[in-house]
Amino acid sequence: MAGVKRSVGLTFSVAVALLIGAPPAISAAAPSLPSSSADAMDVPLDIGPGQATRSVATAYAHAHPGSAPAGSNDFGCAPSAAHPRPVVLAHGTDTEAYADWAALSPALAADGYCVFALNYGGVIKEQDGDVAHETYGVGDIVGSASAFGSFVDQVLTATGADKVDVIGYSQGATVTRYYVNKMGGDAYVDHWVGLASPTYGGVMFGLVPIVRAIPGGEDFVEDVFSRAVREQMQGSDMLNALNDGGDTVTGVRYTTIGSTVDEMIQPSSNIALRDAGAENIVLQDLCPSNLTGHFRMPYDPYVIDVIRTVLDPDAERHATCSAVPLGTDIPQVVIDANS
Repeated sequence: MAGVKRSVGLTFSVAVALLIGAPPAISAAAPSLPSSSADAMDVPLDIGPGQATRSVATAYAHAHPGSAPAGSNDFGCAPSAAHPRPVVLAHGTDTEAYADWAALSPALAADGYCVFALNYGGVIKEQDGDVAHETYGVGDIVGSASAFGSFVDQVLTATGADKVDVIGYSQGATVTRYYVNKMGGDAYVDHWVGLASPTYGGVMFGLVPIVRAIPGGEDFVEDVFSRAVREQMQGSDMLNALNDGGDTVTGVRYTTIGSTVDEMIQPSSNIALRDAGAENIVLQDLCPSNLTGHFRMPYDPYVIDVIRTVLDPDAERHATCSAVPLGTDIPQVVIDANS
């Protein structure tokens, strides 16, 4: 059973918009990495099956701690001439690599990419008997960005590549952009892709100003939810520092992919980068009837195709534009958070 703090936190996130195919196998060994602090990370190596929905992926991840998305973390993978840069994936808040990437990772691997995914910002959050369950994406974002940079170093060393492409989902977009923009990652990243990126944070349907008007309100958010949630509120010190002087740096390609009906990032215009040269893709501009929101983005087949063609414009599309009703998958997200 999920802990009460996680259940309340994720349900609150949904309610008020706080950010938050292959058989099992073992990949080639990855370097040993720490996982004892909120800034630390680990590299999952027990390869789980591909999944078509977040709900099934989340259940599998909880039943199989330490699972890696299908197609990821093969440290013996040699980049091809067609796809010379490994793709490194960064998950969102209060989740892990498998739960967020169980659909996209195998799709990219099938396209011929070397794919890697870490778990960052991990802490022990619940204890079932003698079994400790770790959650990720809850530490401070600067620390998580540093950990992500260490992982990129490991990927470059293992593959012999000069640079990587990066895809960050939700908080993962901010973590990776902080690494690129503020920690020298621009030397090692060719293309940054932010999926449902909280580029300028969210006002949480008007609750952020209320929280800030209450003495100790932001501290309460951090204590009850996490440091990462606090740092993703619009106007946070962390986001102000990240975007100060411009939200991109020269020499890196930047793409955001967002939805006008994102449940977590309001207003949805806060997803877009504002510097000249950045590409900001809005799902509904491409497929107006697809009302996929925040949680469904990494599992929507059309969105996955958008990501694939952002990385490679010649990629063959597998999905067509089709209607997705507003709020699809949200009831199941709430059920899963309280199960």
